[in-house]
Amino acid sequence: MAGLIALLKVIEYRYLIRKMDIEIYLGIIALLFTGLGVWVGVQFIQRRENKANISLNHKPIDQTHNDSNSPDISEREMDVLLLMADGVSNQEIADKLFISIHTVKTHTSNLFSKLHVKRRTQAIQKSKEIGLIG
Repeated sequence: MAGLIALLKVIEYRYLIRKMDIEIYLGIIALLFTGLGVWVGVQFIQRRENKANISLNHKPIDQTHNDSNSPDISEREMDVLLLMADGVSNQEIADKLFISIHTVKTHTSNLFSKLHVKRRTQAIQKSKEIGLIG
């Protein structure tokens, strides 16, 4: 008896799938795209929050007090410097700041020039000495 009921259910299922083929597949595709849209939205919001956190984590540069020890570093260069101080790679900096790796390298080069150093470690050390970062 149980076998016959199972067989009837399988036949009913097969009939349902064959009869409503397009509707079911369209529903599955709609669910997949809905899930994809939600996932993309969550990723976008998380990246915006990370970007906001990065810009809030550093102390503002006092542009009015600009002596020979305090180079004129832009806000974006400061973001790169702070991430460098945290030990983040160029690719990770690019991902966190939503810029290309070439732009990260340009900012890094500008920092080296303004701080009169040749390496990341020297840039971090000098920026600590002059009070740019803590």
